[in-house]
Amino acid sequence: MTIKPRVAVHAADAITRVGLASCLERRPHLVPSEMGEADIVVVAVATADATTLDTLRDLPAPDRARYVLVVGGGWYIDPSAAVACGVRAVLWRAEANPTALVRTVVSVANGQAWLPPTVQGRLLDQVEHVQREVLRPRGLTASGLTAREVDVLRLVSEGMDLSEIAQKMSYSERTIKKIVSSVMGRLGLRNRVHAVSYAIRAGLI
Repeated sequence: MTIKPRVAVHAADAITRVGLASCLERRPHLVPSEMGEADIVVVAVATADATTLDTLRDLPAPDRARYVLVVGGGWYIDPSAAVACGVRAVLWRAEANPTALVRTVVSVANGQAWLPPTVQGRLLDQVEHVQREVLRPRGLTASGLTAREVDVLRLVSEGMDLSEIAQKMSYSERTIKKIVSSVMGRLGLRNRVHAVSYAIRAGLI
């Protein structure tokens, strides 16, 4: 049985709030919800700025909730900060007709995302900057693992034991054990199987 996402709406003015709610109600694949029980929260703001992030943090939504921002115009915040607050989609208000709004909410409920091209571009610029200026000089990947750690996990996932990995990578078995232990300790993983599962979920292997 398909679980229907529960959707709440937040807007500073009542007219906007009622308008957005009317777009979402009576949709067979969505369930109107109180803020405290929502899976998806549609939040309308005049402009996306620092106060927007404060608004998202102050909403009494569950930690699992994801946000669809409907923005009147102007994007003045760090896209990665918005993502960290749970934003998974942004619609310009001029484009937020009922069809587009429902389609976006359903997409977010299904684990997808939608960002306008300008916001996507800023986010990708930030990712590139962090990769180039912060992670790469330290030998790290975006996952927080080093390239060597990723290589070890990939070989573990292929069924190699530690001695085989050590031979293949030209390290001592003790070094390979330390690498695996370091990864598990740093990420709070229980064992090698858990570590491999983490790497797969993170798209590393």
